Amino acid sequence: MIISIGSEFMKGDIIREDIIRTKMAEIEESINLVEEYLPEDVEGFLALVLVKDGIYKRIEFAVESVIDICAIINTDLGLGIPTTEEDIVENLVKNKILSREMGSTVKGMKGFRNFLVHRYGKVDDSVAFESIKSGIEDFSRFIEEVKGFLYRHRSEKTV
Repeated sequence: MIISIGSEFMKGDIIREDIIRTKMAEIEESINLVEEYLPEDVEGFLALVLVKDGIYKRIEFAVESVIDICAIINTDLGLGIPTTEEDIVENLVKNKILSREMGSTVKGMKGFRNFLVHRYGKVDDSVAFESIKSGIEDFSRFIEEVKGFLYRHRSEKTV
């Protein structure tokens, strides 16, 4: 039974798991494409020209999907009305949905996405390459934490 008050769900009612899983699949698809085209070294990255821009867009899309997943969980659990995306992440950390480390990672992802979006013409490709290369595994870790939460949430609902 779903009990709603206005557009807010009572805490713990439902999680839109199908939407979350679709977004996780989109993240994985984007990251797989990035890994396929991301060269081993910065020189190769600098030579990519338009492909490099596609890598940036895929990273941007993946980060936006991470933030969307966080927002969906925050809303579905009724964890509060955030004033910023950072508030959403903090709500998930406070409620042990994401680890503190992952919360910091998601905030870093968001910062990198903002850097790409708002300073796109002035991106230092060398710095961006190193950030992408060192942070690519963070997406898999995020997905694993969300899967763990979904499993725990489902288990709690059946008890």
